[in-house]
Amino acid sequence: MIDLNKLKLDDARALLEHGDHELPEPHVNAHVYIQTIIDKLCELSQKDPLTGLANRRYFTNVLSREIEVVARSGEPALLLMLDIDHFKAVNDTYGHPAGDAVLQAVAKTLVKCVRPMDTVARFGGEEFVIILPSCQGPYGHQVAERIRESVSSMKIAVSPGVNIKVTLSVGGAYAPRWVRSTSELWVDRADIELYRAKSEGRNRVCIESQPILSVSAEEKNLLFGPLSLGDPAWIENLASESSVGSSDSAMNRVN
Repeated sequence: MIDLNKLKLDDARALLEHGDHELPEPHVNAHVYIQTIIDKLCELSQKDPLTGLANRRYFTNVLSREIEVVARSGEPALLLMLDIDHFKAVNDTYGHPAGDAVLQAVAKTLVKCVRPMDTVARFGGEEFVIILPSCQGPYGHQVAERIRESVSSMKIAVSPGVNIKVTLSVGGAYAPRWVRSTSELWVDRADIELYRAKSEGRNRVCIESQPILSVSAEEKNLLFGPLSLGDPAWIENLASESSVGSSDSAMNRVN
């Protein structure tokens, strides 16, 4: 039996109530009440308080998981890094509340330009990141350009009667397919492209060319066969693919 009177929950409740989080009545079910507080605090810890986007902690976790997915499946995934151009001038000219309004407006636009499956996060300061899983063909560049154009066309109200416009520079890099890279290297590569966009004049998109890789069934088996020991069906599929690939190779040698 949980005695809620012995738990120090005042700060947790105040934090959640300030953010308009609804809590169940504690006297109805103490276990549900405590679990709800835990779940909502976890959710709160993964969000940026100003923009409502995912924060850097959550972004890092998703990025690590996506690297594993790409390494196992070979599905292309794109990381975009976005920076508001001349953001310091906004703060210096109109004040920090105006800067906050710009960050919030840009954040809302980013979310509207991507799919529900994509992850949008505030990386820090005026910098944002987007993870685009299953990003086939030119889709990633189209999304980046749509974001850039959408932001540059906005008029952001920073005070009564005062609207301003801002632009974004965007850099992007694809995760190495069939390779277990690191999140740090992936971020560094996207950051290099962002720097290139900045140095080439800002308000533009620079995305690293997607490498074209061809991995045979035998190579997949060598790379990932040990990981599938708990899934016999997966091994069977790989074996079938390898058999077909070997037969094709033999026919080619005969011809």
